[in-house]
Amino acid sequence: MRQLVHVCSLAAAIATISATPAFAQTTAAGPYYAVPSWDQTIACTASSNCPRFVVLSNMNNDAVLDRETGLVWQRSPSDKQVQGAFAQETCSSLAIGDRQGWRVPSLPELKSLVLPSKSAPALPDGHPFMNVHFSGAPTFDVYWTSTQDTLLTDRTDVVGFGDSRVGGRLSISDFAFLWCVRGGAGAAH
Repeated sequence: MRQLVHVCSLAAAIATISATPAFAQTTAAGPYYAVPSWDQTIACTASSNCPRFVVLSNMNNDAVLDRETGLVWQRSPSDKQVQGAFAQETCSSLAIGDRQGWRVPSLPELKSLVLPSKSAPALPDGHPFMNVHFSGAPTFDVYWTSTQDTLLTDRTDVVGFGDSRVGGRLSISDFAFLWCVRGGAGAAH
C-alpha cells in the first residue's frame, strides 16, 4: 500500500510539472526578436526608429541584422570592385566583426534590400548601411550576386541601388562591387 501511495504521489507531481508552462532559459540580455520570415514586412517610420535593421554591437558595429529576412549584412560594403570570378573567394576570406562565414548573396537576397519606391539609393528608410554605391547607370555601381544565368554560365546577375530597375548580368571577367552576407540558405536562386 505504501508503494502505491508513492507511485500515486510521483504521478501527481509529474502531472503538475507538465501542466506548468515552460520558459526558455537565456544567458544574454534581450531584446529578442521573432523568427524572420520572407513573407513579412517590417516598416520603418523614421531613420532613428527602424525596427527592421539592427546594428550588431557584438560584431563591432560592422554588421547589420535584417530582421525581415534573418540575414546579416556587411554594414559597409566593399569600396573596391572585384572581378566576378573572385567574388566568392573574396567574401569567404573576410573576417567582419571578428566573424567568418561570409558569402556572396543570391539575387533574391540582395534584391530584398531594394525598395522600389526609392532612388539614389533605393534602400529602405532608416537603413544603417554606409558607403553604398548607387550612380544609377546600368553597368556602374552594381553588386555581384551568386545567381548565374541559366543559359550563359559565364554571366552572373548584379543589382544596383540607384533605383529599383538597375541590375542585369555581367561576365565573370567584369568588375563590380561586393556586398557580403551571412546566414540564410546561400543557394544561387
